[in-house]
Amino acid sequence: MSTTRKHTALPKAQILIEALPWLVRHNGKTVVIKFGGNAMIDEDLKAAFAQDVVFLHHAGLKPVVVHGGGPQISAALDQHGIVSEFKAGLRVTTEDAMDVVRMVLAGQVQRELVGLLNRHGPLAVGLTGEDAHTITATKHQPEIDGELVDIGRVGEITAIDTGAIEALLADGRIPVVSSIARSQDDGHVYNVNADTAAAALAAALGAETLMVLTDVEGLYEDWPNSDEVISRLTASELERLLPDLSSGMVPKMEGCLHAVRNGVTTARVIDGRVQHSILLEIFTDEGIGTMVVPDEKGDTA
Repeated sequence: MSTTRKHTALPKAQILIEALPWLVRHNGKTVVIKFGGNAMIDEDLKAAFAQDVVFLHHAGLKPVVVHGGGPQISAALDQHGIVSEFKAGLRVTTEDAMDVVRMVLAGQVQRELVGLLNRHGPLAVGLTGEDAHTITATKHQPEIDGELVDIGRVGEITAIDTGAIEALLADGRIPVVSSIARSQDDGHVYNVNADTAAAALAAALGAETLMVLTDVEGLYEDWPNSDEVISRLTASELERLLPDLSSGMVPKMEGCLHAVRNGVTTARVIDGRVQHSILLEIFTDEGIGTMVVPDEKGDTA
């Protein structure tokens, strides 16, 4: 009996020891996690995500969660008889649609996530970019075929105030931020791309790491000809790849680029369809997904 117990316990000890250098390196550091994709819909993945975030918290890191809610917003708009339309990869957001977006993000998706985290203790506190001027935006007009296009209440971030988030982190809480912004100039609220919001917050907080959950394994070397994932690339290497990326990956990778060019040590795109992918990425030697790092000195695009 004792021999069997030794054999089953030893691999667990080895796994914990492998995590030790990473625990030391990340202790006290802020990590911003963009929650999205399948991980938002699948019940088991949602529960595993909450466990991972709470684990980071108890391991001495300071996780901040940022979320959007594409599938939930589309479903709610359908129920309200509002057609979902996308231009330049962004949701066209009318006044009526903005009311639904705000209701879904702050009243449904955020509440559920806060509830899952708080099964593990009095940890999570939800806020939106409107709270305490956390995210301020102005109207975003993307350029399509050389023309500026009006896509409604979609915001371009102009300022970040990290005061409320830092106060929560100092109090040992886990902030959960919905990607809605207050207006800089016209008194409205704006729908902001959650990848962009997570990157802006990571930079403003001086985070160690930005992690973006996706529904792919990472950034592919030569999609669709190959499913080989690029495990590591520099900011300049990423910048050269951006024009050829699929529209869904662009805001994620632009966010990673913005983060590492503005003081974040690493930005990672990881597969949110894999249970506990966050822990695998942060605490193991192998890691998964694609990691973006700042350019070395003298490296230019």
